[in-house]
Amino acid sequence: MHRNARLTPQGRLLLCQRIEGGWPVAHAAAAMGISRTYVWWRRYREEGPAGLEDRSSRPKRCPTRTKASIERRVVTLRQKRGLGPARIAGICGLQASTVHRVLVRHGLNRLDHSTR
Repeated sequence: MHRNARLTPQGRLLLCQRIEGGWPVAHAAAAMGISRTYVWWRRYREEGPAGLEDRSSRPKRCPTRTKASIERRVVTLRQKRGLGPARIAGICGLQASTVHRVLVRHGLNRLDHSTR
């Protein structure tokens, strides 16, 4: 975060302290030079000052990720038979782009990588 950012963790704390002190959210936000936001206020009420720290934007879970058993089958087909994504997709009933993504994740996206 750059040093002139409007909402550093200290700025977020100041915003929440103003709201806690009775300022309307819109007025506190205008005084900080930002648009009205309730995210920081909600986090502050739920978690205290620790809730105002930066967090990773990475999702905690991915419900649509390919199942591990299917990934193992894709990897096995690639290693044993040396098939490409389109052929593996036909065998496994997946999209070729999904197969390619699985192969990249396992470092097998190039045939010369799968012989190591």
